[in-house]
This record gives sequence, structure tokens and C-alpha cells, in this order.
Amino acid sequence: MNHPEIDIEAITRQLEDTRAALIDQSYQSKESRATVMLDQQSVGRLSRMDALQGQAMAKAEEDRRQLALRRIEAALTRIGRGDFGECTDCGEWISAKRLEWDPTVLKCIDCAE
Repeated sequence: MNHPEIDIEAITRQLEDTRAALIDQSYQSKESRATVMLDQQSVGRLSRMDALQGQAMAKAEEDRRQLALRRIEAALTRIGRGDFGECTDCGEWISAKRLEWDPTVLKCIDCAE
């Protein structure tokens, strides 16, 4: 049984909306993660470094998006199984406020510490 104090439909919509936004952001930023191709003769050293740094930051942001997507998928799976809101360590219910703040959390506040 999913958490009795949580509106599962609202949480599911929130997770699906967030997932859609992350997928869109990932698609929109695809070009900024592409291999940096610069003509060594016409572009200065600082411009190359700036382009490489921008690429590295875009890749790091994409890694964070992919992690968030995996957490969302896991939360949706827990909803489907019927154990959403149950602490993975102690089995007690995670606080409803904690789940509303972040529906992807896996542990109650006591076990998370």
C-alpha cells in the first residue's frame, strides 16, 4: 500500500511533469555537450579553454539530469508496486512533508542521518 497520507495521483503527475521537463532540457542542451571543434589557427587559447569548460559544465549538468531521471523512474516504480513512501531501511512511513518536498527520497529522516 502506498503512503496513506499522500495524494498519489498528484505525486505521479508531479514526477511525470518533472521527467518531461528534464528530458526536454536534455534535448535542448545536446549541442552544448557535443565535441568542441576549434580551428587552432584562428581561435585563441582562452577561447578554446572557455569552450572546453562550457562543454564540461554542460556534461556535468546532463549527468545530474540523468541521475534525477533515474530517481524519478524509481519513484514511479515504487508507486506502481504500491510501496511508495516506505523507508527502504526501517520500513516505516517517510514523513508526508518530506515526500511532498522530494518524492524521490528513499529513507525517513532518522535513517537518512
